[in-house]
Amino acid sequence: MSSVLSGIKIAVLGGDDRELILISELVKMGATVVVAGFPREKISHGAFAASAVDKACKGAEVIILPLPGTSANGVIRAVYSEEELRLTEEVMSGISKDTLVIIGSARQYLKKWADIYGFNLLEIGEMDEIAILNSIPTAEGAIQIAMEESRITIHGSKSCIVGFGRIGVTLARCLGALGSNVTVVARDEGQLARAYEMGCKRASFADLPGIVSYSDIVFNTVPHMVLDREVLKHANPEIIIIDLAAQPGGTDFEAANAFGLKAILAPGLPGKVAPVTAGRILASVVPRIIIKELSRMNKELLFGKQGGAVGAGDTRSAVARG
Repeated sequence: MSSVLSGIKIAVLGGDDRELILISELVKMGATVVVAGFPREKISHGAFAASAVDKACKGAEVIILPLPGTSANGVIRAVYSEEELRLTEEVMSGISKDTLVIIGSARQYLKKWADIYGFNLLEIGEMDEIAILNSIPTAEGAIQIAMEESRITIHGSKSCIVGFGRIGVTLARCLGALGSNVTVVARDEGQLARAYEMGCKRASFADLPGIVSYSDIVFNTVPHMVLDREVLKHANPEIIIIDLAAQPGGTDFEAANAFGLKAILAPGLPGKVAPVTAGRILASVVPRIIIKELSRMNKELLFGKQGGAVGAGDTRSAVARG
């Protein structure tokens, strides 16, 4: 058993099966892990269950929140908790300034608290080492939904991917391998060039009304309103829209319903369709991030006043420091 995290107290707040795998790995690495939002029988041997968020966070050097983050009023996603788990300013104001808080994507109030109270906030949802790996179960899950909801095969279908980031690229590759005729809609010329290189058709957002008129399946990855009423009124009546963007997505679902279109909001697919794989991704990446960040912070504390430099490979830009 590795003891690389020995003596480090880590609080894990909420989550799903992915966090259970991460908790087990952190325990194996010697950390003292306190968990809130899971029943005692669910968490691995060696971890401790806390009855509330404040108790879990007390004395913690690292706090880990779920990748989906929190709701607008601080509710933490905790699928196994019978009681609501909430992150409050009172809790965050009481943690040490050296505490590392890890979350997929932080809402503005959490960023504000980091500025006010000086804890180290690290958003990892957009880090390549997590986002690219998570694009695999996301793409597979999206195609699974398409297969279940459609009356045609993926092979020979006309599909459209709106947005061509990490998820879009993986999705295009999978759809192409299954024989779908893929059109990619993006603004970035570099992304459109990559789509062409992969054998996809290219289009701009101005082309969307025409594209949805003949597409069988549309996958949206853009977290802004792109499939609005003006676009959807041109849609093929048999179209299936699968919105993979973070809530509330980039589709006008009210308009889709009014037009009788099938539109499905499907964020957070890794934890739903492949929780074991998604958990292993977290377990392979998060401990390394913790070690890297704690080492960097300790160097700053020891040598910062003497002008000591931090290595060029640090993740300083991803951390909001107080």
